[in-house]
Amino acid sequence: MSTTNNNINTSLEPDIKIRTATIDDLPAIFHLGEKVFTPKDVSNLYRTWDEYEVTGLFNSEPEYMLVAVVGKTKVVGFALGSVIEKKRSAWTYGYLLWLGVDAAYKRMGVAGMLFDRFRSLMEKADVRILMIDTQADNVAALRFFESKGFTNPIDHIYMTLNLENQ
Repeated sequence: MSTTNNNINTSLEPDIKIRTATIDDLPAIFHLGEKVFTPKDVSNLYRTWDEYEVTGLFNSEPEYMLVAVVGKTKVVGFALGSVIEKKRSAWTYGYLLWLGVDAAYKRMGVAGMLFDRFRSLMEKADVRILMIDTQADNVAALRFFESKGFTNPIDHIYMTLNLENQ
């Protein structure tokens, strides 16, 4: 919502732009991911979030790395994905690996803007099926993805064995 009073913008929401990530965005993406994917809130995601995840995706498929920025450089969200082509299959899959938004910018439509741009990239790449995964108890993520048209959630079990205790 924005109002104008004597040509002064008193907008309550920041001007957020979605663009392809650059190498200069990688530290901000990584550090924001550290804040979003915590062992307390999303333990299964936390275990695989590291700097190699970010740099590896940038090296392999930078065209599917998006950032939401305020101003010219402040990264407030990101979407990182991949296209999977299977041998002997006519189907191409898109995989949204990571979607994160700074807590200060939640409920401002940032995740929706990132997802919509990511979906557009997948459509241009002739992806036939788009996949995501999240923890079964991440109700907010499940609601978000269902609002974007995802269906048929399937529980997946992760188990751990602490070898130090053996």
